[in-house]
Amino acid sequence: RGAARHASPGVRRGGFSLLLLNLEEYYFEQHTVNRVQHRGRPDERKIRGSLKICSKSVIFEPDTISQPIIKIPLRDCIKIEKHRKNGANRHLAKAKSSGISLIFSQVYFIKEHNIVAPYKIERGKMEYVFELDVSGKVEDVVETLLQLHRASCLNKLGDQTAMITAILQSRLARTSFDKNRFQSVSEKLHMECKAEMVTPLVTNPGHVCITDTNLYFQPLNGYPKPVVQITLQDVRRIYKRRHGLMPLGLEVFCTEDDLCSDISLKFYKPQDRDDLYFYIATYLEHHVAEHTAESYMLQWQRGHLSNYQYLLHLNNLADRSCNDLSQYPVFPWIINDYSSSELDLSNPGTFRDLSKPVGALNKERLERLLTRYQEMPEPKFMYGSHYSSPGYVLFYLVRIAPEYMLCLQNGRFDNADRMFNSIAETWKNCLDGATDFKELIPEFYGDDVSFLVNSLKLDLGKRQGGQMVDDVELPPWALSPEDFLQKSKEALESHYVSEHLHEWIDLIFGYKQKGHDAVGAHNVFHPLTYEGGVDLNSIEDPDEKVAMLTQILEFGQTPKQLFVTPHPRRITPKFKSWWQTCSYNASVADSPASPGEESFEDLTEESKTLAWNNISKLQSYEHYKIHREAVTGIAVSCNGSSVFTTSQDSTLKMFSKESKMLQRSISFSNMALSSCLLLPGDATVVSSSWDNNVYFYSIAFGRRQDTLMGHDDAVSKICWHDNRLYTASWDSTVKVWSGVPAEMPGTKRHQFDLLAELEHDVSVDTISLNAASTLLVSGTKEGMVNIWDLTTATLVHQISCHSGTVCDTAFSPDSRHVLSTGADGCLNVIDVQTGMLISSMTSDEPQRCFLWDGNYILSGSQSGELLVWDLLGAKISERIQGHTGAVTCIWMNEQCSSIITGGEDKQIMFWKLQY
Repeated sequence: RGAARHASPGVRRGGFSLLLLNLEEYYFEQHTVNRVQHRGRPDERKIRGSLKICSKSVIFEPDTISQPIIKIPLRDCIKIEKHRKNGANRHLAKAKSSGISLIFSQVYFIKEHNIVAPYKIERGKMEYVFELDVSGKVEDVVETLLQLHRASCLNKLGDQTAMITAILQSRLARTSFDKNRFQSVSEKLHMECKAEMVTPLVTNPGHVCITDTNLYFQPLNGYPKPVVQITLQDVRRIYKRRHGLMPLGLEVFCTEDDLCSDISLKFYKPQDRDDLYFYIATYLEHHVAEHTAESYMLQWQRGHLSNYQYLLHLNNLADRSCNDLSQYPVFPWIINDYSSSELDLSNPGTFRDLSKPVGALNKERLERLLTRYQEMPEPKFMYGSHYSSPGYVLFYLVRIAPEYMLCLQNGRFDNADRMFNSIAETWKNCLDGATDFKELIPEFYGDDVSFLVNSLKLDLGKRQGGQMVDDVELPPWALSPEDFLQKSKEALESHYVSEHLHEWIDLIFGYKQKGHDAVGAHNVFHPLTYEGGVDLNSIEDPDEKVAMLTQILEFGQTPKQLFVTPHPRRITPKFKSWWQTCSYNASVADSPASPGEESFEDLTEESKTLAWNNISKLQSYEHYKIHREAVTGIAVSCNGSSVFTTSQDSTLKMFSKESKMLQRSISFSNMALSSCLLLPGDATVVSSSWDNNVYFYSIAFGRRQDTLMGHDDAVSKICWHDNRLYTASWDSTVKVWSGVPAEMPGTKRHQFDLLAELEHDVSVDTISLNAASTLLVSGTKEGMVNIWDLTTATLVHQISCHSGTVCDTAFSPDSRHVLSTGADGCLNVIDVQTGMLISSMTSDEPQRCFLWDGNYILSGSQSGELLVWDLLGAKISERIQGHTGAVTCIWMNEQCSSIITGGEDKQIMFWKLQY
């Protein structure tokens, strides 16, 4: 997990690792050598091992692990030369030498007796002699060391970096990927370029190669193994990454939910990175559905992703990576109570306020910080340190990643009293400390307890009270480290957090991250922590540039902004949907349903879920051509025996399912009819017409009973609920009428009262109501989807999401989302609360009409096929042959077991589910 997963891969514990190098240092090559001690004396001895040539140091790793690893910084070297045995004549050029002599003023001893501990330093003038097994290489090695020594002695850091980069690039240019490493002789090479493999605090240069089946990385130094290989078929996700603020990174995952990637690469040219990304992305397009923040949001909202999984995906999309400690995944503090003996997750007081950043949780401290903020010159910031930085990550992980801490802090651990000693103490410091505003890391909500336990028996120092730093002290409510993680996980997935997590997402990944919303939320950090806060390319001085980059990486970085509007809430099933009980802006005042209220409704729900899960098993069993033009509307009596249809041939037809006979054909005018519905009681059919009218037809009396002349242009769609009629028209209005009783006695004409008029800019082609009729969605001919609050007759959201006409719209059963289809072939999902477009799928033809349950969609396409869409997988899961022309209307019974479609082929088709 995290840094721990990368701890010394492929080598014996306690051996050499790239973490022994300085930050930004490279390991070039190694040679098998003897280190000669007490040379020329009777007690002379030789120690076998390998000599690693690095860009800023020479490291000797003895074969015997009880011996310490020796690190000699090149800048501390006084002399580097070939070593000649005593008495050899310097003037005899032929005198063979296999030795190298280093004279230096400082040396580090690391991992003595194979124990991870702070480095020991010895100072004073010393000479070490190394004899190479291959004597012919001595001259080359000395030459390399002298060149690197010159670089390390340059005064300016920028000049040192430039010279080492030049040495590295010339080495890479002289080598190329070894094609003998291909898995198969038939592999086709697609591209090859230079890059570095990235692990926390370390990068390792080499060659990247991609073929039609594999991605390879071959390290220049052959460490930790000669080649790393990833099979493209196993790849599930890829992300572009910033590396050192530059668009040069690429991370590849072969898992859906894992915290750590399978390989992370840093390229030297953005173009190389983009080409490789494009190649893998194109490969994936044919195999794996692409996931955006919005598609994950939809899965999370609908309960298909846990809070933990969703936060992990957001971190990934926002450039957070376990391979980059300056951009490590960030997770929230959730629990506020670290003193009780029992953890009560039903009490809101147990939880931290997720609508505030850590720095704003303590009112007194915030007031002091705001006073300072007001007096500060531009650029102002409220907090002098960040909520995530390399130091904080290793603060939490020191017990499993001690070598990372030693690497970051030049061979030293932190002061014992400043270590991660206790959960409660750390939380208290985050609330009260003058400069401590840190959040948590994913490990706090994972399964691996090792970061809480000193199982390596590290000597992390002694505290002021005299006690040694050992395991992390847990709160009283945690019986063990396992119990602590289990309860933390339960807290993260709790009802309270599910209802409030969107507030924290707004701060870290969303609209409160920047600008005046960040100021209002007390969420303003140092300008250097924001993406684009400083343009490194504009800094001319290489020294200044290196210093600035180091400062930014050490300081911590704010994630990439993923959302610029408020993040929708999660749909929490324990409460009845608040949309269905109150107006748009009302608060959640509803109590949870009592246990006795389930029963019949639950069984219906279960049968509906079962039906939708099997919707792709739809089969047609009858079809009838009953119209002369396209069918436009379908309504069915409660017992299912009578089917009413409207058509562009201007007729309303009544068809008996029992006798399979056409029973009536009614015409109101010579203009097309556009939709129909049955009023409750099944006594009256209402039809809308292109002649601007709505017609009421009495089935019992067999005649037109009433006409509503309510519009100045064609009526395109009608809906009815609770004695109200809703009419949409090409005259750019939707009108709400009362005075439409369900039972219309045959004799009386009606007075229709106009209750509301919803004005649009262009003609309205479709409307739909939510289950409670508190909200209405309309779609216009110019691609606009509008959501209206019917309790106040006001427009709540206007979303321009189609190019061309909106064909159909509908709310999900829980009223949280709206789906719209358009002539542009798009299917769009909109979050009702925020108006955010959270999913968009495309088909190669318009989907003219549809049904959906919130997860699956059954759509009728222009070509006559019925398509089954898996919304959460963002893909078409089934194509079912249907009509010979476009499917124009679709009806489903309440149990979701029977379906009727109408088409441009003038037919109605009957479908049933076979499962």
